[in-house]
Amino acid sequence: MKCRNFVTRFFENIRSIFLNGLLTILPITITVALFRFSFKLIKSWLQPVYNFEPTYLKSIPHSEILLVIAFIFLIGFILKYFILEHIIHAIERILARVPLLSKVYAGVKQLINTITGKDPATNVQNIVFVEFPRIGIYSLGFVTGEIAKEIVPNIQEKIYSIFIPTSPNPTTGFYIACREKDFFVVNMTKQEAIAIIISGGIISPERRKSE
Repeated sequence: MKCRNFVTRFFENIRSIFLNGLLTILPITITVALFRFSFKLIKSWLQPVYNFEPTYLKSIPHSEILLVIAFIFLIGFILKYFILEHIIHAIERILARVPLLSKVYAGVKQLINTITGKDPATNVQNIVFVEFPRIGIYSLGFVTGEIAKEIVPNIQEKIYSIFIPTSPNPTTGFYIACREKDFFVVNMTKQEAIAIIISGGIISPERRKSE
């Protein structure tokens, strides 16, 4: 009986060790196989490019792939810096002439520039937690500035403008104005805050994990 139990445990251990090794190398093997298959397929598609290459380029390994990649980058560079920029400016000029759309577009553009920091004049000052939409529930927000005293003369304390983005689209959200004591600043960069908002809290800053 003891001998049978020993043999059973022995083969179970052998099976467990084999499965652990198999499950470890299987994803790597499949990934390498798929990469090799895709690489050979791409080279077969680019065979006409290789046939028309100059002789000195054919001496470079996989020169047809490198040539196509360089060509794609060249096209992208031309589109971005010589054509696309002019197209965007033309569209902006058209939108600026439309009564309703001009205000909406200008507001959205300014909001995006504020969040991303492209416009230093309207840059985000602090990342904060504020009780919104009700007491006891905290939302992540961006302090975009201090409201002038002339607007709220009856309040002696400083009032701040806060933009609270929605998830997963941080370009839309809510605007609130509150006193400094109604929010607290968090030690977080704009990029980390936006990543948390877009992912719905799934992505956590790596430096926070290490800490």
